[in-house]
Amino acid sequence: MTEWMADYHIGGIVVGICTFLIIGLFHPVVVKAEYYWGTRCWWLFLLLGVAGIIGSVMVHNLVFSSLLGVFSFSSFWTIKELFEQRERVKKGWFPMNPKRKSEYDKE
Repeated sequence: MTEWMADYHIGGIVVGICTFLIIGLFHPVVVKAEYYWGTRCWWLFLLLGVAGIIGSVMVHNLVFSSLLGVFSFSSFWTIKELFEQRERVKKGWFPMNPKRKSEYDKE
């Protein structure tokens, strides 16, 4: 498959499309993760990011290595977004999980 991409010089287009999809996937993940687990799941995204960096360094194919890099840094960005999503929930912009209402009342 990578030979086919190299023959037609579309590696950059593939990376661009996949980057768009990866970033688009992470938005609902942030919303759902904050709703169900709050900010205490941030470490999971840290582990995913570190695993993505390790994978990116170990993979020899430039397209796949790039996509692993995009995935890992999207995971790191998700940590920041989780805490910002908490603030958006407090402002009433997103629904609050009624089972975790006491977590929002602490502050």
